Amino acid sequence: MELNDAIDFARVNTHSVLTTIRRNGRPQLSNVLHNVDVNGIVRISITADRAKYKNLVREPWAALHVSQPDFYGYVVLEARAELSPVAGAPDDATVDELVEYYRAAVGEHDDWDAFRAAMVSDRRVIVRLHPDRAYGMLRLS
Repeated sequence: MELNDAIDFARVNTHSVLTTIRRNGRPQLSNVLHNVDVNGIVRISITADRAKYKNLVREPWAALHVSQPDFYGYVVLEARAELSPVAGAPDDATVDELVEYYRAAVGEHDDWDAFRAAMVSDRRVIVRLHPDRAYGMLRLS
């Protein structure tokens, strides 16, 4: 499967399952909402208190399983993972990126000041996945 085709598929199908590697080598899976920027980087918002964060700090690799709503077409993107710093202040670069992520994934927020404060109190992080391999089955729904 062509990597660009898989990335394009992930642009329009934004619900996915993130797979990271636990310390014991077994997979840890989490349902996530992602978006893909113009450069093909996949972004996901997570908290620094969860297993997936700790797994990615230790092993900066992930696989993202993305499926069509009808579940028949899917792609898996394998990727190098990069983590932003943990959100530390409402006006820091991580929170600015979380605002961009939210706008791309969901749209405008009713109260950006409250959103920014929540990102800090939740200890949010952006995961940037840089896909380097893809496989799956693309089918028209």
